[in-house]
Amino acid sequence: MPRLTRAQQRNDIVLAVVLFLGGVLSAVLSSISGIYGDQQGSLAVALGYVAVLAIPLAFRRRWPSVAAVIVTFAYFLAVTFRIPELYAGNIAMFIALYTVGAWETNRRRATIVRIALIVGMFAWLFVVMFQQATLPVGEEVEGAFSRAGSFSPFVAYQLLTIGVNALFFGGAYYFGDRSYQQMRERAALEERTAELESEREVTAAQAVALDRVRIARELHDVVAHHVSLMGVQAGVARSLLTRDPDAARETLSSVESSARTSLHELRQLLETLRAPGSDGAPDTAPTTHGLTSIPSLVDDATAAGLPTTFTLVGQPACDPPPLVQVNLYRIAQEALTNARRHAGPDATADVRLRFESDAVELEISNTGRSGSATPGLGQLGMRERAAVSGGTIEIGPRSRGGYLVRARVPLAAAEVANV
Repeated sequence: MPRLTRAQQRNDIVLAVVLFLGGVLSAVLSSISGIYGDQQGSLAVALGYVAVLAIPLAFRRRWPSVAAVIVTFAYFLAVTFRIPELYAGNIAMFIALYTVGAWETNRRRATIVRIALIVGMFAWLFVVMFQQATLPVGEEVEGAFSRAGSFSPFVAYQLLTIGVNALFFGGAYYFGDRSYQQMRERAALEERTAELESEREVTAAQAVALDRVRIARELHDVVAHHVSLMGVQAGVARSLLTRDPDAARETLSSVESSARTSLHELRQLLETLRAPGSDGAPDTAPTTHGLTSIPSLVDDATAAGLPTTFTLVGQPACDPPPLVQVNLYRIAQEALTNARRHAGPDATADVRLRFESDAVELEISNTGRSGSATPGLGQLGMRERAAVSGGTIEIGPRSRGGYLVRARVPLAAAEVANV
């Protein structure tokens, strides 16, 4: 249930004031008109009765059951002792019973209180009707309906009274319950809306974080490979500059080529990110890199001083999806870059691309030192690429020395990952 607001409390006070003023007017006019004849109570008592009706309504939503009991009991006493006021009492009793159904948080108490009050009022009504029906002939109240005949005006009036009271109390009961259900549904809807908004914010934050990771991974793979290659080639060119200028010039041409390639890939990445309608995912960017580009990586690694061989085992039954090809290419690129950086000057490397009936496997191994003891961003990127492709990856030192990177992507998983 929603909490009682300050505005609702103010509205209850306003309602109580309006009912009190209307009750005062009703009491004055009823007293002047003499609705109970010589038996009616005084105007002062009627004004006190109106106050007793109005005050509980100012707190009706805070203590609904208490307010209903007070108002109903006050109405019973007012009619019993002929206090000259009827209309404000009926309105107050309807509002009080309705409020129990709409605002009582303890639903068992709400049911018990309303049924007890309604049964009590009907019991009182039937007692009064029985007393009037059993009065000796000639002792009827002046102006009372005639009881003559099998379906007398008296019987018709009593049936009308029962029907009106049934509608009165039934309406208060039904509309109270209906209002309670609507408030519960509205509260549940607001809670669900808040949860969805929170989930939307979390999802948006996760999407931003995922895009940041993808961009960081792609930038690392592009920049680290080419800058590392250019660094090695620049070092070779410097050592050859005095004793073999032609070889140094050729090496510097390779540095220039690597720089142009790096700029081209960076420009391609940035254009993809800026393109209208792009999802901002570098992994899905259009690219010329794939499994057929791995031999060029092998040639670059050899030219950079890491003798590398390439072996193709088997033939693909079908081409793996572009996303898988890009990710395997980047894994090979990062593995060869790490080998050049960490394996040592006398190391060699071997790249094997193996096609099986249900999977594609890429293996990059190298001799020499086993590499950095602390996994870096490159290894993290390789693991993420293997996972995105729906495959697995093994990274670590070999027992006979050197280092091994082996990625395996089942073709069924590759198809799903590319969807």
